[in-house]
Amino acid sequence: MQGMGKPIIVLDFGAQYSKLIARRVRESNVYSVIVPFNAPLDSIRALDPVGIIFSGGPASVHAAGSPMPDPKVFELGVPILGICYGVQLFAHLLGGKVERSDRREYGIAHLENDDTSGFLAGVDARTQVWMSHGDAISIMPPGFQVIGRTENCPYAAIVKPDVRFYGVQFHPEVVHTPQGSQILSNFVHTICGCAPDWTMGSFVERAIADIRKRVGGKRVLCALSGGVDSSVAAMLIHRAVGDQLTCVFVNNGLLRKGEAELVQQVFRENFHIDLRYIDAERRFVTELAGIEEPEAKRKIIGRVFIEVFEEEAARLGHNDFLAQGTLYPDVIESMSATGGPSAIIKSHHNVGGLPETMQLELLEPLRELFKDEVRAAGKELGLPDDIVWRHPFPGPGLGVRCIGAITKERLDTLRDADAIFIDEIKKAGLYGEIWQALVCLLPVKSVGVQGDERTYEEVCSLRAVTSEDAMTADWYRFPPDVLQRVANRICNEVKHINRVLYDVTSKPPGTIEWE
Repeated sequence: MQGMGKPIIVLDFGAQYSKLIARRVRESNVYSVIVPFNAPLDSIRALDPVGIIFSGGPASVHAAGSPMPDPKVFELGVPILGICYGVQLFAHLLGGKVERSDRREYGIAHLENDDTSGFLAGVDARTQVWMSHGDAISIMPPGFQVIGRTENCPYAAIVKPDVRFYGVQFHPEVVHTPQGSQILSNFVHTICGCAPDWTMGSFVERAIADIRKRVGGKRVLCALSGGVDSSVAAMLIHRAVGDQLTCVFVNNGLLRKGEAELVQQVFRENFHIDLRYIDAERRFVTELAGIEEPEAKRKIIGRVFIEVFEEEAARLGHNDFLAQGTLYPDVIESMSATGGPSAIIKSHHNVGGLPETMQLELLEPLRELFKDEVRAAGKELGLPDDIVWRHPFPGPGLGVRCIGAITKERLDTLRDADAIFIDEIKKAGLYGEIWQALVCLLPVKSVGVQGDERTYEEVCSLRAVTSEDAMTADWYRFPPDVLQRVANRICNEVKHINRVLYDVTSKPPGTIEWE
């Protein structure tokens, strides 16, 4: 996006935490981007970075084929922060030495801090940090000074002040380093001199200006799902070009209870957006009849959506742009640390897969944002909390929560159970603590006693998880009385369910969704 300002570049060496580093920088109100470690120097220079962060990574600097940056990156004249593997690159490439540690350091350690005025300013003289490394610096490169150490790591924090190179063996980006945000803030503000001007208010202003410039007098078509991503994208574009935007909302029969009504009320009645509502429930359910294999369901749902969307686009006449709610994690996942394609990009993240014959240019105004930033942008744009803060919902919707065969009756049963679960979570004041809560209808039946009669009905499983980015997740510890109320209401109020389970599987080994 134009006008974003000079970024902090996170050079990715294959770390699982690269996205987290970029997010932490943005939490300091500084714009950051992730770039593969082997990006050509010219492309890095073209971004005009104000600072660079070398991420960690699983490799050893001594291993054949280990990821290495262009050595000339050290000559760009900007501050560089190396984290874990990143600081070992300093020693390996700048005249020091890295060796396999006698004792691998993993987990909590305590940093003794000598720096009170610069990189570690505001950090306690002794503070908890998170370590995860087998190699370590054994000989510091020339010109570097030690400013922090742990019991097992004498070079836990180092600096070469004349060129503003800083390195830490620990991970300041994780929550297990409680003062890590302070350290990263010191780097971007004090060392790099960045102003705290990356805010969602400033983003919204720039995004609207960019959309107006790019779209001009042309028309935009947006597939609106009712989720926060497509909703914020639609609001941004509407704010920029008004009636040049047409939104298409397809009811595939796999939505949550009341969702179709909510989306129409918010966008058509409240914000007066040109919204075309397509009721395709019968078509989707018919196509899914008898299909139980999860990937087959996803493909059918995706194919039918494309068919319905294409048909409506043809009825609407000429459009120039297709708007999508693509987020920055989707962009990052399209490349590995080596710059190649990732193994799988889930088709339900976007409308991706629409035929090239539509000849529409993609418009993705949120492709620079993380999920939490999208929510903040939604608040800036005046979207109601029911949309801004609603839990993530998969593109195939209830199709991947109705385990086994899909029928209209089973979908209605699942919808009712899901609505009760969410209602009780909100009544208990717990909705904001949970990343995602859902109900799955299982392909088994259970004997029960309801109203003094023997029943043989379906079983559902409740699932609720906490997470920061959905890459990992832990099951939510409900107060027992909340689960009891949910189970009682579902068994009493929902036809065809007589048993309620609670899923206590974390991710990994499980996934958040069942299919």
